[in-house]
Amino acid sequence: LTVLSTPHLHSPMYFLLSNLSLIDMCLSSFATPKMIMDFFAERKTISFEGCISQIFFLYLFTGTEIVLLISMSFDRYIAICKPLHYSTIMSQRVCAGLVVTSWTVGFLHTMSQLAFTLYLPFCGPNVVDSFFCDLPLVIQLACIDMYVLGIFMISTSGVIGLISFLLLLTSYVIVLVTIKDHSSTGTSKALSTCTAHFMVVLMFFGPCIFIYVWPFTNFLVDKVLSVFYTIFTPFLNPLIYTLRNQEVKTAVKKKLSNQNLNLGKTTPRYPVQ
Repeated sequence: LTVLSTPHLHSPMYFLLSNLSLIDMCLSSFATPKMIMDFFAERKTISFEGCISQIFFLYLFTGTEIVLLISMSFDRYIAICKPLHYSTIMSQRVCAGLVVTSWTVGFLHTMSQLAFTLYLPFCGPNVVDSFFCDLPLVIQLACIDMYVLGIFMISTSGVIGLISFLLLLTSYVIVLVTIKDHSSTGTSKALSTCTAHFMVVLMFFGPCIFIYVWPFTNFLVDKVLSVFYTIFTPFLNPLIYTLRNQEVKTAVKKKLSNQNLNLGKTTPRYPVQ
């Protein structure tokens, strides 16, 4: 809302950042209400349709966020390494295309996961040992060879996550090497922005890689990491970008101060008797 209502924040970086905030809001909401309800329920159950819905939205939002984070690293690369061509390359059409591509890849990714999950033979246990339905836990309940499923999980989610993280890491290393030749003020600002971006990337990809590279190993830390990257990371992302970005902090303070002034003007004043 701050980005949309502040004209000087209508730039490619903040456009992508606002879309990241939207995805984070969705990612932290797909399973949290059910999890909170289960805290107060004696018998914690979920229907098969509800379980599949959680998997659908989990992979939709995580797949979308992966591509969007890559788009944000591309935006920072162009801004720092090719500043003279930035406005030409990162046009409104390109930014919109990057966001549409992110959601398209996220949708295709989640459909590829569900395409085979819906037809698995579930004939045995029906207990998911987690706070929400995640694909590695659900397919362990299927009556089929786990080796084939493990290879599928590692090749689709684990490897994709690892390769994406390495690409992002490489791009930020190139950016950091490039800004060494800039002025101290520009270097400080670029370094602060890239550090914030990389913190988000690390918090998002770290748990994902740990969980999906070893999909069928049950560790207690898996539950903690699942909650971390679906609830705490989306919650922390806006805070990281806000607290480390002076322009956003100034815009937020201005909006809050304007709101207080408007409230003061509309508050009825009664004469003192």
